[in-house]
Amino acid sequence: MQVDVLNIKGQKTGRSVELPADIFGIEPNDHVIYLAVKQYLAQGRQGTHKVKTRAEVQGASRKLHKQKGTGGARKGNIRNPLYKGGGTIFGPKPHAYDFKLNRKVKDLAKISALSYKAKDNAILVIEDVTLAAPKTKEVAAIMNSLNISDKKTLMLLPDYNDNLYLSTRNIPNITSSLVNDINTYEIMNADVLVITENTAKVFADNETAEA
Repeated sequence: MQVDVLNIKGQKTGRSVELPADIFGIEPNDHVIYLAVKQYLAQGRQGTHKVKTRAEVQGASRKLHKQKGTGGARKGNIRNPLYKGGGTIFGPKPHAYDFKLNRKVKDLAKISALSYKAKDNAILVIEDVTLAAPKTKEVAAIMNSLNISDKKTLMLLPDYNDNLYLSTRNIPNITSSLVNDINTYEIMNADVLVITENTAKVFADNETAEA
């Protein structure tokens, strides 16, 4: 898949990069994407919800009145779940929501998500961005030049860049991430993927290593 390389002003540089078809050109698997996103969201749940059962609420344990002969319904103690202040029946208990996914399933989900972005023409390749110091205004100007300032953007970088990270941190619509750390949720949650030239080389190198 050939993609033109743009400069920071949004103009074509005359160069292009090849995005591997094994990563950006497969038939996406919707089910594994669903599983990967579900696992990512499940990991963010604390699972600390808790209610008291009738054995844990405060109250006497004596029987309110005799079983028969009153003309009313039979009753146990005041902690009965049917009374105000009584215990809760089958209420939530603390537990973990996380579940295991095989490595191959996760990898397929990420590749499927990247292929969806490629199909939707939601991938931009730009020249490598170099900042002498953290400058949010400069990164915002780049996003304006690319006409994506109003879209949720995920910028993929080959390695950690402190100046670029600090520059994107204060822009609500932009998230920067290392190419080796991305997950399916981040890809699917973004409207546009911005890939630097060196990041594209990482994808090509990974394909070569797996071949």
